[in-house]
Order: sequence, then structure tokens, then C-alpha cells
Amino acid sequence: MKRHLISAADLTRDDAVLILDTAEEMARVADRPIKKLPTLRGRTVCNLFFEDSTRTRISFEAAEKRLSADVINFAAKGSSVSKGESLKDTAQTLEAMGVDAVVIRHGASGAPYRLANSGWIDAPVINAGDGTHQHPTQALLDAFTMRRRLIGPDAGIGQDLAGRRITIVGDVLHSRVARSNVDLLHTLGAEVTLVAPPTLVPVGVETWPCEVSYDLDSVLPKSDAVMMLRVQRERMNAAFFPTEREYSRRYGLDGDRMARMPGHALVMHPGPMVRGMEITAEVADSGRCTAVEQVANGVSIRMAVLYLLLGGNEPAVTNPRTEEK
Repeated sequence: MKRHLISAADLTRDDAVLILDTAEEMARVADRPIKKLPTLRGRTVCNLFFEDSTRTRISFEAAEKRLSADVINFAAKGSSVSKGESLKDTAQTLEAMGVDAVVIRHGASGAPYRLANSGWIDAPVINAGDGTHQHPTQALLDAFTMRRRLIGPDAGIGQDLAGRRITIVGDVLHSRVARSNVDLLHTLGAEVTLVAPPTLVPVGVETWPCEVSYDLDSVLPKSDAVMMLRVQRERMNAAFFPTEREYSRRYGLDGDRMARMPGHALVMHPGPMVRGMEITAEVADSGRCTAVEQVANGVSIRMAVLYLLLGGNEPAVTNPRTEEK
């Protein structure tokens, strides 16, 4: 693996499978009475969040603490950033404190890349979401959830998602989750189809390694997993569709549409969900929806990423079954 995790496109197939396999070992730790490993004891990780976050921030913090790292939580609100301090000065402050890794979420696309390649800080940088650009650990936890559900935790070890058909639906234009998933799922051998109104499809999408459709109903019957995206109104400065009702009618997932999916197919959502908009309560609360499972898997994936960037490339947890052989 590279020293930093900035983009899902940076991961090779072997990198991605190594992270998924390591996350399987980390998931077994979560089943223990004491959910801690001493792997990062004495190491300090800073969570540098310039944008609001619930799932990602808490997930990274849980992962760091389960690996016994010391954690510094930095929020732009209430810090010197609100007084005008630059990213460079903030980074140099962290460098002076001797942090061993930085997890950064920023509203500006490219901020994590800038931090990693600036020379301001001598520590691995993990991108926890930058603008509308990338969110690599979200794509990894999504792939981890798909592999567990479609192949199985043990059968999936060492395997990718070759031949699986994944559909991503909604506000692709503003979605770093969609971009990251297209990159990673393509690397893992999956066939990805984007479904969205024409106004919410990015310019240049024809260069992405995926198909594009504007008809959700035609794609559902041949999908192994359907990922619904939230309409990101906070990033919009214009009207991209007539009404919420019209959007839901054409691109929302309800019980009738879910019934058209294959029996094994998953419904996924990176959160937060807007019930009644892109997904109905009936679908969100069904056994086929993995939204809560994705949150749990996020801790295992982030433990794996932190371990591999700071710990090493050896197996993270001794597997009793390996010892018996």
C-alpha cells in the first residue's frame, strides 16, 4: 500500500483485497468481550474535521481506540480555523505535537492531497471525505458489506467482486461516495451502473469505468446491490429537478421497486437517509437494507486501514484456524 489513503483510485486490486481481508480479522475482534488490540499503543492519531460528520467521525474514533491509539479530535468550529487560521498552520501545529497519522475531512476537494504532499506534516494522511471528490474508506466499507453479504465472510477471503452488478442511484453529481465506489468497484471487478436525472450526472462521466442509465426500473432486475444516494441540497445552488415528489416517483426506492430486484440483492445507503425522498421507510427498515450494517463494518474497515498504514502488513489478528492446520 501507499503511505497515504487519499483516493479509492490509488488502490490496486491487491491493496483493496488486503484491506478487506484485514477488516474480516478486525470484525472478529468486535465479537470479543474486550474489543481492543494493543497494535497502535503509544501512537497518536488526529481526527481533523473541517466539515460536520456523525458516522465517519465516530467510526474513525472507535477504530482508533479499539487499536489502543491516543486520539485527538479537532473540529474547525471552536478552533483557530474559525479565526482564519490556514490549513498549513493547523498542520504545522499538529506536526509540532508529534501526531503519527491524520484523518481529515474537508469541504474543499483536494485538501487531503495537499496536506499529504505539502511537506507540512510527516505522517500518513487518510481522506475522510473531501468536497465532492473522494471518500475512500466509505467505498471500502461498502465493498466489504457487499462481499460479506454476496459471498460470505469466510468464503470471501482473498476474493474480489468480479462479475457482480452494482447500481448507484441518485445525486451522483455532488457525491464523493459515488465517485469512490465507481473507482473501487471497478478495481474489484464489479460492473457499475449509475442511475440519476440528467441534471445530476457529472460532466465527463463517459470517461468513468461504468454505465449510465436514466431508467431505474430497467436496471433493478439485474442488480446484485442497489445503493441509494441522498440528494445533497447543501451543495446545490440551483433547481436540479422539478419537485421532491417527482424525484421520488422516478428515482426513489419503494416496496414495489424492491420487489423487482433479485431475491439476493441488497439495498445500501451511505447515510444519512432522507426517508420518503430517495428511500421509503418500508425499504429502509427491511431485512434487505444494510445501512446499519454498513456503519458497523465501517469500524472494521477503518481499523484495517489504520493498522496497515501504521502497524504493518502482517496479519493483524492470529487466526486460530490457521494454527490448527
